[in-house]
Amino acid sequence: MARIWELPVDYTKLTQPQRRKVRLQYITRQNGICPHCGQPLEGPPSGEVQVARVNHALFPPKFFDHPIHLHHNHRTGLTIGAVHAHCNAVLWQYHGQ
Repeated sequence: MARIWELPVDYTKLTQPQRRKVRLQYITRQNGICPHCGQPLEGPPSGEVQVARVNHALFPPKFFDHPIHLHHNHRTGLTIGAVHAHCNAVLWQYHGQ
């Protein structure tokens, strides 16, 4: 049986496989919707997010290779939810989240 995580969790203490499971749990909890842009996670982010200019040099290599990210607070380490990769970049670059 798959582990059900008590959300939020400390992102910094999760292994990659655990992060994947927590991300899937958030996707289920969010009914497959990105909490940032309101669009389905299986598709592209909203047009407003898509036109936001993102400085790719600010992000690690392969950051945009995965379309859905486990968003977390960089100050506390706690997970927030599952978001589109571009939404995650916009949240970090423009809002410090």
